[in-house]
Amino acid sequence: MSVKQSFYETLLSEYCNRDAAIALLREHRPYLEMIPSLRRPYESVIVLPLPVARIRHAKPPEASSRSITPNTATQMTCDLAILMCDPEWKIKMGVEILVFIHRPQEDFSDLLMRWRQAQVYLDKDYEWLMPHHYSHILSEGSERVYPLFVVFSDTPERVQRGLAGASLPYVVRTMPETALPEEEGESSLSENELGIEE
Repeated sequence: MSVKQSFYETLLSEYCNRDAAIALLREHRPYLEMIPSLRRPYESVIVLPLPVARIRHAKPPEASSRSITPNTATQMTCDLAILMCDPEWKIKMGVEILVFIHRPQEDFSDLLMRWRQAQVYLDKDYEWLMPHHYSHILSEGSERVYPLFVVFSDTPERVQRGLAGASLPYVVRTMPETALPEEEGESSLSENELGIEE
């Protein structure tokens, strides 16, 4: 059985909530321990769904001192970026966790390539484009970037074997029953959109 789009969408929307993102970190204890204040976890974690980073490209050696280093806003290949924040000083800490949710029709090489591409992007100087309510927080690049993969019970076994073989941390999620009726609701909605009245 393959991963359904509704499964992916359900998890992505769930992890947009800070409570669910922290619960996800609890499933991989080393990452939970990276939260700056476990007594104040909700003030210590910022969740960016489908994040965008501004990549600063280095100046070419022959460029004059008056040249401006170009910045490029780039859509990251991860599904979530979880940033750590000092709850007292309201500044971003040096650890970032990138979450990769297994997408429909995605095989192991595709999933791994998303992490590799993120490593290439974030190997340069960069800053995250923050939501308005976090715009006061400095969002410069981090000291360390860690991956966390989320796969489903329906994910092909070779994907889990590959992640384990590459020593990449992952958690397995079984989708709740509530993810299935939504598809039925979507089909009835499409009937209404076709002009079928009650």
